[in-house]
Amino acid sequence: MSDLKRVDDVTWEIPPTGGMRVPGRIFASDALMEVAAMGEATQQVANVAHLPGIVEASFAMPDIHWGYGFPIGGVAATDIDDGGVVSPGGVGFDICCGVRLLASDLTVDDFRRHRDAIMANLDARIPRGPGTGAIAPESLVPKVLSEGAAAAVEAGYGWEEDLERCEERGTSQGGDPAAISEKAMTRGRGQLGSLGAGNHFLEVQYVDRVVDPEAAEVFGLREGAVTVMIHCGSRGLGHQTCTDHLRLMGQAMARHGITVPDRQLACVPVRSEEGSDYMAALAAASNFAWANRHILAHAARESFADALGVSPRQIGMRLVFDVAHNLAKIERHTVGGAELELCVHRKGATRAFGPGHPALPEDLRPVGQPVLIPGSMGTASWVLRGVEGNPAFDSAAHGAGRVMSRRRAKRERSGRQVAEDMRSEGVDVRPGSVSLLSEEAPYAYKDVDEVVRVCDAARLAAPVARVRPLGVVKG
Repeated sequence: MSDLKRVDDVTWEIPPTGGMRVPGRIFASDALMEVAAMGEATQQVANVAHLPGIVEASFAMPDIHWGYGFPIGGVAATDIDDGGVVSPGGVGFDICCGVRLLASDLTVDDFRRHRDAIMANLDARIPRGPGTGAIAPESLVPKVLSEGAAAAVEAGYGWEEDLERCEERGTSQGGDPAAISEKAMTRGRGQLGSLGAGNHFLEVQYVDRVVDPEAAEVFGLREGAVTVMIHCGSRGLGHQTCTDHLRLMGQAMARHGITVPDRQLACVPVRSEEGSDYMAALAAASNFAWANRHILAHAARESFADALGVSPRQIGMRLVFDVAHNLAKIERHTVGGAELELCVHRKGATRAFGPGHPALPEDLRPVGQPVLIPGSMGTASWVLRGVEGNPAFDSAAHGAGRVMSRRRAKRERSGRQVAEDMRSEGVDVRPGSVSLLSEEAPYAYKDVDEVVRVCDAARLAAPVARVRPLGVVKG
């Protein structure tokens, strides 16, 4: 804490020292900053500030906690015309992990009348856990790697209009199946259309409070309506892709004359052979993740529809938005009065474009991009919107953020006790592994309401609606 300088109520700065090229900047309240400063995450913010080509600052969102190389919640942009680098540690192992939110015409009473059938269908139809198990056939994987969610739609999963409500329309351009190693392909072939384990989930929720009626109407959210939130990524394929390129970049840094304070920050210039190879593999793995969430949403719609004896269209389960929080993307931003082409790393941070941004679909442009911030299992989650004047390259928090390690969380209570606690609160929990449930217990995470308050105060994103859980399917 002694190295931190307070800028305002929710902004803290680490002044440049040693090889830092820019300051570190953390958005946090007093309570969140106290938690962040207890671990190594603030040092990681300073380490990221050493990256070649980094501009403005090394940022950290209010949900900051320790990660691999970058802190989770880290944002950094590098100028690719000035030797700017790309670092897999700034993306994470679960490439293009993200969140998808569906809104329906169903009420809480509708869900409760059919709860057992709905949850039984979801329990049976949603593959989860650390191994294989998928909804889509292996034969679809190569096409998905180049076309993303569009390939899933063509194969009969979901609706064409869903693509309009996806970041990048659900397809990262430049995805090359040939850039994915055979080992990564082997790990991913049997996992297309699956949740995985850890903090990934499919949660049935309801809108318990709307704070921005205009944006909520545009998003299709109303108080009392049932929603479905899906959080997952690129599974074993993405993890192996990150591992492959960390090794290659670690070997290549000396050739490019790059040194960093932490080997986990292995990086190469974006405009290098190794950089181009990683960006092609990153896009392909991202396409796997876009399609993965799309296919899971299709299964969720069918689970509800079958339980109610109607078609998915009749329950009006529309896609609000699908947004990633583990990506590095080429974007144009103004820095020091000049528009630059930047490689923006968001590691545990969500893109949050404001009103009028040309990348947004026309119907969302007046209010800004939906920003999805899930809380801990069993607590509230939030829908926010992008705002003008975002100080961190149009980025916002991606969740509540851990305050306790998985090992420590398991020591606090057993998975069975956590399940009983959730059911006593009216949440129907369907875990793939009861023993691992305590790793994701509510007490292991920060207060999501406080994270959202800081996002609002720092002009990262503005709150629109809060949702609360009714049922959850976990790995």
